[in-house]
Amino acid sequence: MHANKHEFMYFHSLSARRLLLLGGISLILFGMVFGDIFAVFILHQNAARVGEGLSSAAHAALAGDSSRIPAIFQNIGSFLENRGTKVDTHVHLIDFGYLALMLALLQPWVGFSEKAKRRWSWLFLFGGGLLPVCVFLIHYVGLAHSPLESIGWASIFADLGGLLALVATLAFLVGLVRHFRSSRRDVVHDDLLGERSFTGRLLLTVGLLLVLIGFIHGAHYAAFDLYRHEALDFATLREMTFAAMQGQSTAVEDSLAAYGQLQGDKAVKIAAHAHIIEFGLLAMLLATFQPYVYLSEKWKRRWAWLLLAGSLLLPACVLLELDFGLLAGALADVGGLLVIIALLAMWMGVLRYTGRLDAEAE
Repeated sequence: MHANKHEFMYFHSLSARRLLLLGGISLILFGMVFGDIFAVFILHQNAARVGEGLSSAAHAALAGDSSRIPAIFQNIGSFLENRGTKVDTHVHLIDFGYLALMLALLQPWVGFSEKAKRRWSWLFLFGGGLLPVCVFLIHYVGLAHSPLESIGWASIFADLGGLLALVATLAFLVGLVRHFRSSRRDVVHDDLLGERSFTGRLLLTVGLLLVLIGFIHGAHYAAFDLYRHEALDFATLREMTFAAMQGQSTAVEDSLAAYGQLQGDKAVKIAAHAHIIEFGLLAMLLATFQPYVYLSEKWKRRWAWLLLAGSLLLPACVLLELDFGLLAGALADVGGLLVIIALLAMWMGVLRYTGRLDAEAE
């Protein structure tokens, strides 16, 4: 590999682009590793506990024991909060990573000094890391020692992290406007946008295809399943309540089974839709940064194929979880692991590239 002067110009030691690229991939890696751990050890167990709670509430209503129902629903709320904070942590880590990669692409056109851009980059990465960590802690910290009645310290610091990331992003947008409004702006030559290697074209093409498939799947879900699911959600809960009031235990069991099946159907379709679009965007972003991956072209292709294989395997197996159960779930986790391994390899390639540049500069 050979670095030309433009690549070196925007990727020198501690440059804003370098910080955002390495930091963004790191956030995505942490988010995916956390998501795999959550899926294996928490997600299914949590869903089972919520189902058991609904069943207990329905049977308490059948038995006329209304005093137990508030405590049961309080436990269900705790399970849902636990799940929700874990999902939010996973999503925010990955989304901030994507945003960091996008901001890294834009650095040559941000009209600030390199020192100022570096400071805004650190602020963004700090906020982008603080928010998901504090969201994760919300379920465990609660309202302990909080100065507010309904918002705990973890939520306060999560909002602070989001504010820091927002301020840094707005600062970069101001820098873009400043660059393009300047009458004395220099012409920017950034060779990343002209990446034409096989690996770059592969990631870009398949990434676009994945996003397109995700949009088509989402449109199909919205057209044929979304409103039907909403109607069934309400109707099933109404039937369950009516059956419990009438003392019809068999009807209650049938309604519980139907409700669980409905929630599973909604979850797998929404998850598959979200993941395939996310992986497509990731592939497209990584396509532009391939000149910074200091690996042989052969190995770059291998890691690209591995990433794309995992990107297809995970959402496809998520869709099959209702039919094949744990087998499909295990294969989906394997798909996530393939993406993690490929992304880690590319991150190490970028790290090698930065080390070579620093050695040449010295």
